[in-house]
Order: sequence, then C-alpha cells, then structure tokens
Amino acid sequence: MSNSNSLRAAILVVSTTASKDPSTDSSSGILSEVFEKEGAGKWAVDEVKIVGDDVLDIQRNITAWADREDAVNLIVSTGGTGFAVHDSTPEAVTPLLHKQAPGLVHGMLAASLAVTPFALMSRPVAGVRNKTVIITLPGSPKGARENLQSVLKLLPHACIQAAGADSRTLHKGGVKKLEQDAGLTTTITIQPSHPHSHGHSHGHSHGHGHGHHGHAMPVRHTTDNPKSNDPSLGPTRRNRSSPYPMLSVPDAIKLIKEHTPAPHVSKTKVDGNLVGSVLAEDVTATEAVPAYRASIVDGYAVIAPKERGSSRGTFPVASVSTAMPGEIGPLEAGQIARITTGAPLPPGATSVVMVEDTVLKTMTEDGKEEKEVEILAENVKDGENVREVGSDIKKGEVILRKGEEISAIGGELGLLASVGRAEVTVYKKPVIGVLSTGDEIVEHNRPGELRLGEVRDCNRPTIISAVRGWGFEVVDLGIARDKPGALEETLRSALRKVDMVITSGGVSMGELDLLKPTIERSLGGTIHFGRVSMKPGKPTTFATVPVKNNAGERVEKVIFSLPGNPVSAIVTLHLFVLPSLHHLSGVSPAGLPMVRVTLDHEFRLDPQREEYHRAIVVMSHDGLMHASSTGGQRSSRVGSLKSANALLCLPTGKGSLSKGDNVEALLMGRVRSELGTM
Repeated sequence: MSNSNSLRAAILVVSTTASKDPSTDSSSGILSEVFEKEGAGKWAVDEVKIVGDDVLDIQRNITAWADREDAVNLIVSTGGTGFAVHDSTPEAVTPLLHKQAPGLVHGMLAASLAVTPFALMSRPVAGVRNKTVIITLPGSPKGARENLQSVLKLLPHACIQAAGADSRTLHKGGVKKLEQDAGLTTTITIQPSHPHSHGHSHGHSHGHGHGHHGHAMPVRHTTDNPKSNDPSLGPTRRNRSSPYPMLSVPDAIKLIKEHTPAPHVSKTKVDGNLVGSVLAEDVTATEAVPAYRASIVDGYAVIAPKERGSSRGTFPVASVSTAMPGEIGPLEAGQIARITTGAPLPPGATSVVMVEDTVLKTMTEDGKEEKEVEILAENVKDGENVREVGSDIKKGEVILRKGEEISAIGGELGLLASVGRAEVTVYKKPVIGVLSTGDEIVEHNRPGELRLGEVRDCNRPTIISAVRGWGFEVVDLGIARDKPGALEETLRSALRKVDMVITSGGVSMGELDLLKPTIERSLGGTIHFGRVSMKPGKPTTFATVPVKNNAGERVEKVIFSLPGNPVSAIVTLHLFVLPSLHHLSGVSPAGLPMVRVTLDHEFRLDPQREEYHRAIVVMSHDGLMHASSTGGQRSSRVGSLKSANALLCLPTGKGSLSKGDNVEALLMGRVRSELGTM
C-alpha cells in the first residue's frame, strides 16, 4: 500500500489500437503491478492514459504531467519505440527533455540484451523535464516489465535528486550505503520468465492511419549536439564566449535563402487585397481587348471608298453609336453614323472620320439632331481611327508572368480586370508572429512610472508596424518571461498559428538569455547562425524548427531572434527578416534595394565590424543621391532611426570616409527630392 510519502508515477500507453479499444491494453496493468509488488512500497501510480502514435498527443500528456505545480515524480511510457513507420515516441519525448539520462538507457538495453539480441531493436529514451524523470519502455508487455525492473530500484534516487534534494546529504555514506538503501547488490540481474522481443513487436498494431488534431507541434529530427547553454546547469556552467561562429552579412543572407521554406500556392480573388501578392503561374487573357472594333476618336463611322473613290461629300447621319452596351443597326453605303470614343463601330463600317474633319450641313426639324454632315477628309483608309479586336490584348496571350508582383500602382490589377480574370494563383503571404522577451520588459502604454530595471517595450510595436507596412498579416504574441517553460510554451503555441516568429531580446550571453537554448534544446530546432560580424546586431539568430502542419505533414518554420537593443532589432529586421519574408512569399529580388550615394560629411569607420549606419538619403539638385547621418549611432538610441530612410554600408577600417566619397546604401523608405514635388 502507498502512503503520503510515496513517489508518484504516471503511465502513458502509446498505441493507436489501444486508444480505440482500451481492452486491448495489457501493458499498463503489468507496469502498475511491478510498481506495487516490486517497488518496496515507495511508489503510487497516480494516473494511466492511453494515446495513439501521435507526437502531439504524446507531448501534450507528458507536459501536462511534468509542467504543473504538483508534477509527478516519474513518467513511464510504453510503446512506439521500435522501427515501424508510426513509431515516434522517442521523437516526441527527446525535445521535451531538459537533461538526458543515458545511464538509465544503457541499463535497460544491457539487461534486455542479456535476454535477446533483438533488444537492440528498441530505441529507449530517458531524462528529466523540470523535476520529473521520464523513461520510455517497449510496447511488448514482457519487454516493458523487464525494462522497468532493470532500473526500478534506482529510480527513487533519481526522482529525489530531480525533485531538488541536496546531493551532498543524499550521498552521505558513500555508494555502498546508497546500494544498501536501494536494496541493490553490486551486479543487477534480471531473470525473465519468457523470451521476448523489444521494439519491433509491441502487442499492439501500429499499421493503420492516425487522426490529426489540426495543431502544428515541434518534432525534433536533428542529431547535432546543441551549442547553446543548458539553462539547468546554472550560470557557472554557461559558455563564457559564444559557441556560434561569426559570419559575414553576405554569408548570413545566403543561409537565410537556403533555409527559408519555399512559398505555398493558393487561389485568390482579383480585388484590392491582391496588392503585394506574387503570381505563382503565367496569366493568360480569357478574352480579347478590345472585344469589338472600337473608335479611338469622337467623329463619324464611315464606309471607306473602294480604290479611287472619294471619301468627301455630304451624307445622312443614319444612327448614333455611344460607349454604351446595346445593339447597333448596320451601316449602308452612302450613310454615316455619329460615334463617340470607345464606342463599337456599326456593322459594315470600316473607318472613323474625326469630328474636326466634318461640317454640319442640316439638322432635323426640331433642331435637336444632325440630319446631314459633310465629310471633308480625303483618302480615308480602312481601319483608320479604329481599335481592332485584340489589338491591345489577344485572347490566350500571356499578360503577366510568373513571379510578377501585383503593385499598388494599379497596372497589374487593371490588366487582370480588363480580361475578366476573377481569380489568379499566387504565392500565399506568410502570417508573422512578433514576440518580445524579458522579465524587465513592460507594455509601452502601461501607466505610471517605471520601477528600477524596467524597460518599456518599443521593439514589438515598431516591428509590428514595419511588417504590416510591408503588407504581411501580423499576430501580436505579447511578452514572454525569462523562464524556460514559459518561453517554450509561448513558442510552441505561436508555431501552431503563424509561419514565422520574430522575437527580440534573449539572444546574448547572459544566464537568462534563453532563446537559443529553447530553440535547440526544447523545440528541437536548428540554429543556422547565431552571430553576425556587423554593427549593430551581432547576436542576431536565424533558426528553423520542425513542426507538423494541419495536414499532419512535417514542415519547417522560421524563427528570427533579434537583439534586444531597439536599433539593432530594427536594422536586423530590415537586413535579414525582410529577405526571408520575400522568399516565403515569392518576391524576387529579395531584400532592400541597393543604390550608390554620395556622402555629405565625414563618416568614421569601425576597425572590426561592418557598420549599417542609419542615414537620410535625398535626391539633390545635381541629380545624385546624397546621404547624411541621423546622428549618434549607439544601438540603444532609438532616435537614430527617426527620419532614416537608408542604411549606409560602411566597410571596416581604421580611418574615415570623407565628404564626397561614394558608398552603397540600402533603401528602407521613400527618397525625398530637393527638386520638390508636382
């Protein structure tokens, strides 16, 4: 029987078959019996749950048990550790672990290997999340029992340590006393009652499809060891210098291009919301423009004379054709028809004579209409002053090419509308989440004075406005605190809703800079770069995280972790995030446009890093673009962004660039002209 001092365990059965019919599960009963009969009264099984072979369901249950305030001491899973297509328990559990426990894994494999070589077909995982020990067992009831038996007497010690017990006190008396207290001899042996196979034979069928739950959840597939700090080791064990290599800006942009996912394609209505979208296929005209023979002037439709006949003379006005839909009677020889610009020619008419080349001869009796008009023009040719069918756009002609962007100027939309296109195929615009991190960050609009150490959040609203200004939908993710579990959950939740997450803060070398460890260690992501040789913005981080989309497919999503200093965040947003957004939405060329500018004054160079200097660029009277600094360039000085419309690309050097020198500049906004405006 258990008592109030018992260690609390939870059992998770991973089996699609058992999740549909719990009566097929025999593993949980066997494991509960092992805890009760062989656990020396130290264990109480709090809860048993059954889930299918779905990574999200496995992770959801484990985090629910391990992340709550009254977390269980031990989580034991059974099933899904083999090589079958749907076996994914190790992949679900590994990214959740804050510490690995390879000794427990070795102990389980060694004990099973003494029984059968097929023990090597199991892929167990063990470790610690928060204060909870987690181990994964095979799906075979016999294999699960004997794996648990092999480590059961060691687990109380592991759980007590994970819960925060003082190691010095716990280990007082040495290893012999620990072995005695645990009821262990020097050599641990297992006497199985029956041979069994591990991993490849589970006692549950995993061969059929799984239901998906509409949520994208990170799943780790990388094998590289994380370079980031392990937050659980404390400040004394953190890196004293960054483990990430220092990249040049061009190399960083190259990695962004390589690892940003390809854009998705969707059908979109042709309306004002199409502005900023990029066509994913060539667009052809479904009808000709004009669709009928139309006049290009106000005047009179005529039948041009054959051969040497004269077009001059006085003719009766038989009809009127205006730019309105409706039927028009045919024109007979010897007649003319009054016509307006854009109106269709009457059947039989060949040409149009401008009204300036005519004279009114007679009117109707009421004086309201023309009766006869004299044509003064000579040698009128067929097709004169007429837009022929398809002369602007032929039916079936390619009017816009794949990769062209629909601009706000209106030309592309007008072209699509003119041929009657109701929808087109475009690259879907990504949805962007913006998050600030840090215990010191407070909302920018919070009333009252700041307490010592507090900082108003200017990064989030600034980044949101910039990204929306580029035409992308933004989700405000708020402020995440400097706690590993809280940051992890915020990012997991965000990656279910958005295509890219932009964070600011938490990427430097402090013990509470948790972005990189969370991406690598908790989300199973890959950090493609974590330092860039530039000023400002050195600790900028670009990563991708594997997730499952709503269709259950594994995809990569992007996380940009920008520096916390406001200027650094905005400079790197324009320099690195914008090209990635362009790749995600099919825009080419990606990134800010580059121009040559003339310096209006001296600029001091940095001897170690390229500088992206905030500047104001104007078109001068001499026809050249001139640049001047916005002032002090300290990375925390938000004022250096005021009025800035460009980043000057200043090379490394010991001296200065002089007034009149030419440098490259990246344009962030509209260039003003000293010539004025219209």
